[in-house]
Amino acid sequence: MADGTATLQRPETATPGESEHFDVLIVGAGISGIGSAYHLQTQCPGTSFVALESQESFGGTWLTHKYPGIRSDSDLYTFGYRFKPWVGAPIASAEEILKYMREVIDENDLERHVRYGHKIVSARWSSTDNLWTIEAVQNGEPRRFTAGFLWMCQGYYRHSEGYTPEWKGMDRFKGRIVHPQTWPEDLDYAGKRVLVIGSGATAATVVPAMAPDAAHVTVLQRSPTYFIPGQNVNELADMLRQLQIDETWIHEIVRRKVLYDQDVFTRRCFEEPEAVTKELLDAVGLFLPAEEVARNFTPRYLPWRQRIAFVPEGDLFQGIASGKASVVTGEIDTFTEKGVRLASGEALEADIILTATGFNLNVLGDIAFTIDEKPLVFSDTVTYRGMMFSGVPNMVWVFGYFRASWTLRADMVADFVCRLLNHMKAIGAKRVEVIPPEGMALSDWMDQENFNPGYLLRGMHLLPKSGDRPDWRHTQDYWREKDEFPRIDLDSDTFAYDGQ
Repeated sequence: MADGTATLQRPETATPGESEHFDVLIVGAGISGIGSAYHLQTQCPGTSFVALESQESFGGTWLTHKYPGIRSDSDLYTFGYRFKPWVGAPIASAEEILKYMREVIDENDLERHVRYGHKIVSARWSSTDNLWTIEAVQNGEPRRFTAGFLWMCQGYYRHSEGYTPEWKGMDRFKGRIVHPQTWPEDLDYAGKRVLVIGSGATAATVVPAMAPDAAHVTVLQRSPTYFIPGQNVNELADMLRQLQIDETWIHEIVRRKVLYDQDVFTRRCFEEPEAVTKELLDAVGLFLPAEEVARNFTPRYLPWRQRIAFVPEGDLFQGIASGKASVVTGEIDTFTEKGVRLASGEALEADIILTATGFNLNVLGDIAFTIDEKPLVFSDTVTYRGMMFSGVPNMVWVFGYFRASWTLRADMVADFVCRLLNHMKAIGAKRVEVIPPEGMALSDWMDQENFNPGYLLRGMHLLPKSGDRPDWRHTQDYWREKDEFPRIDLDSDTFAYDGQ
């Protein structure tokens, strides 16, 4: 190819038992995997690579989720890639995001590097060969790959099933219980009473989408959640378009402005939480009466401890104001034949119950890892900047930000990986591993006082340990990391290469 990228023959099937080798194997073809493939092709010409995706197509989250109204809860100027201008509304539907990703794949000839329907079962590292051996299954047939470097872009939740608590009496309910993550195609909710359990971003999306057709939608929450209502427009972008500024410039200018505003907001959440809380609640109060805001939209936690979803045009609150939707705050005592009964004794009847109760944390894709024939216990490792791990050679994991767009870190990690691969090639190294400082104090992956959503608390024991130094934890601070990552010294004592 003209860009110097290694030509890859991409047969739809390979002979069982045969092994295909690549310099780099990317796990996943979601927003992280496709972006990583782009950067690898652009920044490391001549490197052979393949991306294995378990689903039938690209998209990850945006392919898995089929529930009504599915949309981003981050603006696309920062959730979109830095190299591909976003020209639509800031908050986008899954269909629009998939269209954007399709354009990235087609414009950069990435499709030939992706194998769909490949579920990875195991990954074995051999220090003798400095090689990963990856066993996968496609259509029931085994597939084997070897790679010098493993790039984990599989996301952080289990696509096959969402998280649903075990409530008493669930088997008594005569209607249908559905988790939004596994939305059935035959679910007809027109004219039906729908009970949505949960109050996070999924509920905020699905409720206004279902409310016009359902008889009524009731949101049942254990405790209230923070939201940011606002118009689904970016006035700066629109003004620059009126001035006929090039879209590439618009994307970069607006992206920087959004990132700056997000950083200011995050710091204000920590430094003046009372003022930020009042502003958030006042915004909801533009749509709903004060007593409704106090009863159902005033959280008990501080605003930085969980992600805050954007509600375009305040559609969730408009649905409540119109009477098509309502919110109840309380604890479930038991399911009944007709719905649920709360601890207060109140009965909520429904034809359909949606459990918008979150997801299950997926650590390293539920893949069985071994290092030199010893099973990898991920929680025994120590994280280096949330992307590399002690005792695990030649592997990087993309784990994004909790309070900012996931893709920001995916792009940043990609720059690091490409720089690392080019550095290894320059010095003739086949293996790299991170070495924690001796005697460094260790703690959980994330401080629960800093960020504490349910999926993270349920899965904390599965995650690596963090150190007491900024470079040995996942800091969640984009504004700092954007300057620190390019300055990482690849020749420092943190990195141990073979032959050195």
